Amino acid sequence: MAPTRPTGGPALVLVLGLAAMVVSMMQTLVVPILGIIQNDLGTSTANVSWVTTATLLSAAVFTPLLGRFGDMHGKKPTLIGVLVLMVAGSVLAATTSSLLWLIVGRVMQGAATAIFPLALSVLREEIRPEKLHGAMALVSGTLAFGSGLALVGAGLLTQGDNPDYHRVFWLAAVLAVVALIAVVAGVPASRHKPGGRTDWLGAGTLAALLVLLLLPISQGHEWGWTSVRTLGLFVAAVVMAGVWVLVERKVKEPMVDMKMFAHRPVLFTNLAGLLLGFAMFSQFIGVSYLVQMPEKVTGYGFTASVLRASVEYLLPTTIMSLLAAQIGGMLVRRIGARFTLTAGAAFGVIGFAWLTGAHDSSASVILAGMVIGVAISFGYAAMPALIVASVPHHQTGIANGINSISRSVGSAIASAVITSLLASKTIEHLPAGVPALPQESQFTLSFALAGGAFLLVVLVALVGLHSDRRSAEPEQSEAAVAEKAAESVSA
Repeated sequence: MAPTRPTGGPALVLVLGLAAMVVSMMQTLVVPILGIIQNDLGTSTANVSWVTTATLLSAAVFTPLLGRFGDMHGKKPTLIGVLVLMVAGSVLAATTSSLLWLIVGRVMQGAATAIFPLALSVLREEIRPEKLHGAMALVSGTLAFGSGLALVGAGLLTQGDNPDYHRVFWLAAVLAVVALIAVVAGVPASRHKPGGRTDWLGAGTLAALLVLLLLPISQGHEWGWTSVRTLGLFVAAVVMAGVWVLVERKVKEPMVDMKMFAHRPVLFTNLAGLLLGFAMFSQFIGVSYLVQMPEKVTGYGFTASVLRASVEYLLPTTIMSLLAAQIGGMLVRRIGARFTLTAGAAFGVIGFAWLTGAHDSSASVILAGMVIGVAISFGYAAMPALIVASVPHHQTGIANGINSISRSVGSAIASAVITSLLASKTIEHLPAGVPALPQESQFTLSFALAGGAFLLVVLVALVGLHSDRRSAEPEQSEAAVAEKAAESVSA
């Protein structure tokens, strides 16, 4: 019997790109409307922060579990199930006026983050090797585009004297339904289902580890970084990490193969993902806050509204990321994922150096952001290629799921660090009734830290990934892997 060859084309890439874009929108959709939700529900800042924290924790818990489940039992049914959950969560959030049920809806939306690693698994199975890196780069590029699009959509839907946050979640529900229909119609059934038993103990201990780690990171600013609760959770996370490693080394069919997890290319790619997530979210938060500063009061900033901040200052970054995605895929094929990651990180260093030294004009902020957009796109193109070239076919979903978590952890750390920095030094002698506002030096420091994160990515790519041939030449490894996978499916 002749081997079954990959047959996926542009339509499949567009469908999976749409699904990934919708997922990324769930992450930033609520950022511009947290104040509206707080006022409408009459709750505190600490309580409303759970609207974002709940999604982060849910994504961290469900992404590796569902990525592994899709690897074992089929990507398409797992994709459909996750999208149905996202539709239900969006409708719940759109119809409730209870903070508790809104948080439940956000937990359901957060589970949909697993769609991205599942989409990459489908691409690996269905796209020919010579087209794979470009396809992964395009789907990865939609993540940044979706984040920016969500900010614009939320800003537009909450304009006026009586803003209603429910409209934003109805938008999420409609887009999730469109993505669900597209996946049902356009994604073929999985041809590679190795099966196996679900490692519930490993999944549970990993979930506990991630919650114990991310909870103090996301809430530390509210609780206090030296409080007993914050420090206690960090200590508990370290203990649970040891428990998780012990469990995964003992069970017969582990959820995460520790050898794969500690494999040099996978380990350093995850480190690069954490740093990239930190830098990307630092740019988003830093620029968003910077341009909204009232110039007449602070002496810096551009007095921008939330909508103007999203459309004028952040959207160009996301559009540039999408446009650069195909270039990133081409570079992966021609010079390798390792050097593409290096080039992207170098763009990031340049972009943040620009922002650090010159953020006093709109043109400078926008153009520097576009350079950073190229850096993000190249990083998103390179990391899936590095992961795919370094793990067996049946571990693609879980490996990319762990990489997605590393970026989420980086984003959570950036949110905590930048928020704390901006609150640590405020302008003295403000007019009566004006809330505390950060000194300009804190934005400068924030952008410098993000540039430092990209500089570390350069070192990770050149030094950390240097000794492994497959990480240096992933296009050759991936071609070989894909050829073997195609032959083994129907041999």
